[in-house]
Amino acid sequence: MLEEFVVQMTPFGRERMVRVYLPVGYETSQNAYPVLYMHDGQNLYRDADASFGTSWGIADYLDASGLGLIVVGIDCNREGFCRLNEYGPWVNATVGQELLGVADSFGGEGGAYIDWIVQELKPMIDRRYRTLADETGMAGSSMGGLISTYAACAYPSVFRRVASVSSAYWFSQGEIEALIRQRDLSAVERFYLDVGTCEGDSAASQQRYVASSQAVYELLRDRVQFVRFEIAEGEAHNEAAWRKRVPAMLRFLYGRS
Repeated sequence: MLEEFVVQMTPFGRERMVRVYLPVGYETSQNAYPVLYMHDGQNLYRDADASFGTSWGIADYLDASGLGLIVVGIDCNREGFCRLNEYGPWVNATVGQELLGVADSFGGEGGAYIDWIVQELKPMIDRRYRTLADETGMAGSSMGGLISTYAACAYPSVFRRVASVSSAYWFSQGEIEALIRQRDLSAVERFYLDVGTCEGDSAASQQRYVASSQAVYELLRDRVQFVRFEIAEGEAHNEAAWRKRVPAMLRFLYGRS
């Protein structure tokens, strides 16, 4: 079951659609459930809503698997390139010219975005639904993977199960590596990372994705008790590829093994 509503993002003075998946049996039970916050909420559940016509199929997988989990999907900022600002914890002064052909800097709003989730959105979700408030995770892809990793470092006692899929760590490689080294991540229980071998439009950019995630994994494996890193051969940078990895991601985060 999906519920959708608009919330106010106080730090930015913006409104945003939030899409909440409730597990099978939620309406007929009194059970409480762990919560997974995910970015790019428009791409999670239905192909008709997805930016490029294919969703992650999160609701279909959870309905079929019977995994008891609430998923809170937060739509991204779809105004121009503003998604980069909200999902970028630090300003990148060169990416605009290098990749987009514009002189603008991007990033820098990520810290306020995660603070908003922790301080405003999460309390509202915990009041509105039967949640296990201390069992909270976060997942995202590309820039959503970068901001999810930042969230684990900024709030390790809140986001205890994290998935970072096809992450654009290269956007802030030095900063995210430094932050991981600085933080005590012992409260983080499980961390899932993956990357495809065909992400990017050139051999160099494809290798950059793999090397970037490999470097972050090598830092995390010494700081988080259970870490899984997968390299998906031949997979590109899109929702169709991520949909294939949903079962492995969720089984690792919430399975018994």
